[in-house]
Amino acid sequence: MQAKQRILLVEDEEHLLEAIKLNLELEGYRVTTATDGKKALKLFKEERFNLIILDVMIPEIDGFQVAETIRLQNSEVPIMFLTAKNSSEDRITGLKKGADDYLVKPFNLEELILRVSNLIRRGMKGDDLKELNSYTIGDKTIYFNSFELHHADGSISSLTKKETMLLKLLIERRNEAVSREQILETVWNYDVYPSTRTIDNFILTFRKYFEPDQKHPIYFHSIRGVGYKFTDNQN
Repeated sequence: MQAKQRILLVEDEEHLLEAIKLNLELEGYRVTTATDGKKALKLFKEERFNLIILDVMIPEIDGFQVAETIRLQNSEVPIMFLTAKNSSEDRITGLKKGADDYLVKPFNLEELILRVSNLIRRGMKGDDLKELNSYTIGDKTIYFNSFELHHADGSISSLTKKETMLLKLLIERRNEAVSREQILETVWNYDVYPSTRTIDNFILTFRKYFEPDQKHPIYFHSIRGVGYKFTDNQN
């Protein structure tokens, strides 16, 4: 017997949450629920899901930021926004944050079920695709899953979790400026607010790891008043 497909449903309107959960369970899905962004991220780290359904306007951390954080850790799991925010700007923002679908409230229940089925089927086809597990900068390779930096001479250095997450964020956004706010959302998850000096120290550490000349960096840049940028035109 095939295992039930698992859905993380994030919605702060309790009546709507229960109604959606019930209908999805009647379709044979296993549904885990959260009513705020922090709980959603905690559940996502603890369990594996085949689909994430996100409201945008939820407490603690909004749905857009939750999606962005999930995408930093997993590029394959389908994400659907289910929200009353229906402007074209909101839709574009949702898609930019990594959503695969965007359904506006009020919605037709049958349409929701069909979209869920399509997204899960598409996600299952993509299970064999690999997300970003490693990345080479110069003569060194980062392995994100094992928190390791492999050097050209065969030696291996350990990376901290924060170093690995910040590297992954900057590399996935390579050649784009990443704001301090985005770093807070995705790397620190709002639990601790590092000072600008703290993030600068991470950038200085990355320069020690990767730059041929630390005083004239070619990869890791601090952009005054904006944020930080990783530049790499070779990958």
